[in-house]
Amino acid sequence: MALDYAIIGERLKKARTDKKLTQEKLAEKLDVSIAFLSRIERGSSHINLKRLNEICDILGVTEGYILNGASNSSDVYLTSEFDKLLKAANPKQQKLLYEIGKVIIEQE
Repeated sequence: MALDYAIIGERLKKARTDKKLTQEKLAEKLDVSIAFLSRIERGSSHINLKRLNEICDILGVTEGYILNGASNSSDVYLTSEFDKLLKAANPKQQKLLYEIGKVIIEQE
């Protein structure tokens, strides 16, 4: 499975904001530019495992959560992301998402 850097970036941003850290403060702690950190959070720049480990240590989250959405107590992939997506969609969009998901699952 290929890594989805946009989702990884979203999770990193959420962990950073949950920790009440600005991009500036986190970039300073990591000794990287704010622009680089911003690109990581947007998913437009890839992150290596060493850097990911450093960020996770600072933010107090696991690499497993950042990479695949699994916490220590959960193996469910993208559950919170799907929940947010569904809540943001109007009923017509929700039906379309359901139909698309159904087609994908039935192909397996």
